[in-house]
Amino acid sequence: MSTTPPDPVRAARPGRDHRDDKKSVFTLIGELPNLITTLIRDEIEQIRREAVTRLKTAGIGVGLFVGAAVFAYFALWVLIATAILGIATALPPWLSALIVGVALLLIAVVLGLLGLSRVKRGVPPVPKEAVDSVKDDVKAFKGVGHYDR
Repeated sequence: MSTTPPDPVRAARPGRDHRDDKKSVFTLIGELPNLITTLIRDEIEQIRREAVTRLKTAGIGVGLFVGAAVFAYFALWVLIATAILGIATALPPWLSALIVGVALLLIAVVLGLLGLSRVKRGVPPVPKEAVDSVKDDVKAFKGVGHYDR
């Protein structure tokens, strides 16, 4: 049975073993690829979620444009009928058709403006927050600047 003499460095600093420090550094270096892989996966997931949100917003805008086009189509036929009735008779029929046509056109204008605002909000579908986050991660990895989160 052989016993090793106590290490003077370890005796001076209880609870610390320099071999443990080297092992933990090597362990951290070994974990680095997994950490980077996890970071990349998380960034890709954030980009995907942001792109889906923007595309949904743009899709709603396109749907509102389609609704505006449908109402504009009906308004056009009503206005054509208004012109025909206006020429054919003197007053009541064309006046009522004109009121309906103007109401349909107002609906088409409102839907068109709502669709335009939705499309502007969703286009371009570039995930800005995710791109900024990736840039911050690259800077932190390089050690440039400071990391804000």
